[in-house]
Amino acid sequence: MPTVTVFLSTLTPKFYFALTVTSSFISGLIFVFEWWHFRKYGTSFIEQVSVSHLRPLIGGVENSSPAPAAFSVGENETNRQNMPECKVWRNPLNLFRGAEYSRYTWVTGKEPLTYYDMNLSAQDHQNFFTCDTDALRPSDTVMQKAWRERNPQARIKAAYQALELNNDCATAYVLLAEEEATTIVDAEKYFKQALKAGEMIYRKSQNCHSQSPQHEAQLRRDTNVLVYVKRRLAMCARKLGRIREAVKMMRDLMKEFPLLSMLNIHENLLEALLELQAYADVQAVLAKYDDISLPKSAAICYTAALLKARAVSERFSPETASKRGLSTAEINAVEAIHRAVEFNPHVPKYLLEMKSLVLPPEHILKRGDSEAVAYAFFHLQHWKRIEGALNLLHCTWEGTFRMIPYPLEKGHLFYPYPSCTETADRELLPTCGFCNSSLCPVKRVPESTADEMLQK
Repeated sequence: MPTVTVFLSTLTPKFYFALTVTSSFISGLIFVFEWWHFRKYGTSFIEQVSVSHLRPLIGGVENSSPAPAAFSVGENETNRQNMPECKVWRNPLNLFRGAEYSRYTWVTGKEPLTYYDMNLSAQDHQNFFTCDTDALRPSDTVMQKAWRERNPQARIKAAYQALELNNDCATAYVLLAEEEATTIVDAEKYFKQALKAGEMIYRKSQNCHSQSPQHEAQLRRDTNVLVYVKRRLAMCARKLGRIREAVKMMRDLMKEFPLLSMLNIHENLLEALLELQAYADVQAVLAKYDDISLPKSAAICYTAALLKARAVSERFSPETASKRGLSTAEINAVEAIHRAVEFNPHVPKYLLEMKSLVLPPEHILKRGDSEAVAYAFFHLQHWKRIEGALNLLHCTWEGTFRMIPYPLEKGHLFYPYPSCTETADRELLPTCGFCNSSLCPVKRVPESTADEMLQK
């Protein structure tokens, strides 16, 4: 103690000045880096490190229950229940009715969507695009009826009637973009008109939303429309090959409406970044959304597995692995694949082309066959692009069931696989696309060499 006292008494004001300057300089560097990281990735670096690395050390269990798909700001169902349920969610990458689904029907004569799926979409549209004050505006009154119409031609006719009453009816342009446009280029034109009208209406709603509960509900509706239009415009840009533009639009949308993370716009962003082969950016997005406190999806789990597989897949060989054992990076890749397969065991057969793909439905069941179809439809190309990734998946995915031989009874990283998926997926997938694959494997399957090495 005397030594410490003597030391402190010898410190001069210059020391304290230097200490203050140094700490201020370091704080400034941290602030600049944090600002740069947020501008580039749309997330806090400090928060990201805390959530991704410190929180798992404290403890926690991954939550596999899905997030709400509604557009309304402020709704939060993350504390709804502890056990998962067979709830259907809107497909974040759903195709366009007129420009994609209808073209398939014209060519094949087959309907790609089930009545149940389309009925869910009709309910979504009524929730997203209507509100109690629509009766005050003739064009919105017409659109209220349009969203309830079952006949596509009647809906399109109603949209034109709404535009005759009000040329700035954003929801009418949305309907025409989704259902009348026969190409993505035409759909984009309609959505640009919807954006112009939607932004004008949104600004008006912002100015008067505090006047009454009705005005507040109208602002929520106008927010829904604006977010929907911007997202679809980004998807149009992605489909037309303007990928960097699409990425920018998605990032801007996520920054402008951060409370709407439950819409899973980050899944659109992940797919576009994978197309750009911007794997560092993909990892940054995963660092924010692949978190123990956030809902999972096939896109999150399998993209994380793909990135880990990318580090080792090019040189991976089962024969070599059986001789020397698995490296740390290979073990990480195999464990990531096992995690993804536990979340959704139907995906590998589509990625390995052991099952034929159909057009993805407009709604998916988390951990179900419908989600597997939707994921593989858009992401198979990204797995093929990385040399050896599918080979590594082929060699290791079945080993998941060594850890969880009875997934309906007990899970490893997630809750037990829900037993109700078959019925829900049968309603979502057309007859030609449903082949009883929604039954999760319950028997133990043969293990590959890599999985045997993982257990040693």
